[in-house]
Amino acid sequence: MRAMTIPEPGGPEALVWAEVPDPRPGPGEVVVDVRATAVNRADLLQRQGHYPPPPGAPAYPGLECSGVVSAVGPDVTGWTEGQEVCALLAGGGYAERVAVPAGQLLPVPAGVDVVDAAALPEVACTVWSNVVKLAGLAKGETLLVHGGGSGIGTFAVQLGVALGATVVVTARAAKHERLRELGAAHTVDYREQDFVEEVRRVTDGRGADVILDIIGGAYLPRNVAALATGGRLVVIGMQGGRKGELDLGMLLAKRASVHATALRSRPLDEKAQIVRGVREQVWPLVEAGTVRPVVDRRLPLTDAAEAHRLVETNDHLGKVLLVR
Repeated sequence: MRAMTIPEPGGPEALVWAEVPDPRPGPGEVVVDVRATAVNRADLLQRQGHYPPPPGAPAYPGLECSGVVSAVGPDVTGWTEGQEVCALLAGGGYAERVAVPAGQLLPVPAGVDVVDAAALPEVACTVWSNVVKLAGLAKGETLLVHGGGSGIGTFAVQLGVALGATVVVTARAAKHERLRELGAAHTVDYREQDFVEEVRRVTDGRGADVILDIIGGAYLPRNVAALATGGRLVVIGMQGGRKGELDLGMLLAKRASVHATALRSRPLDEKAQIVRGVREQVWPLVEAGTVRPVVDRRLPLTDAAEAHRLVETNDHLGKVLLVR
């Protein structure tokens, strides 16, 4: 088969479409003929040499895909050849085929095109596992989402609204109208406004109950300041650095908590549990049209370098898909 390889770390030009060995399904795995995959920030870091895949994962980028099951390995039940699926991956989505642990497969939701389904697994699993399973977002609470225009952000806005929360997002001003259409109650231009002041203003001084943060160190002090009493901050990215100052006194006074999580490196059984939770709790919302994939554009898989350049500009809204 062919896949997008990275012979040497570097810029988008480091991505090379090349012939590689075909995957074969091991025990508990299926092979998926890839119809589409999506570009995630982790793919850019991997291309640059900063985020290698975990042991045993394919060397090619791509943390999610959609397609058709073409082979079923031993000890797999519930999945058959020819079935349309989407999947959470530890790597390998930028390829014609990929072997996937069966526990990380999801059916393509009713009413969603198989190509657009590639925009769902990574964001659905990330947002649900952090905002719902870990932080326990409840009806009537306030959710602050940083990076609201990203794939994670656009999904978190919709899921938060579906759960009955008031959603506040930070994003560039050009993305605010679309985010309000997705259900965001308040939008904050992070380049011109102080999100701490804005969150306090729209919550009558109470603060956010849950914060989903992709920035990391640079936002840590202000995120804690923006939390409500009993608030939960979940950090899932480090675009603003690995280190920040944590005011433990403020955290104690608010009886608040800070969590930091990663999805790609989790054991298979933990990923399978998350995927089951998404299928049970999120897929009905997708099939009802309450939560939908947000796709900025679709490019050929062989144009992955151009897709990486686009994502690096941060001008897109939602997911950028790579289609075979």
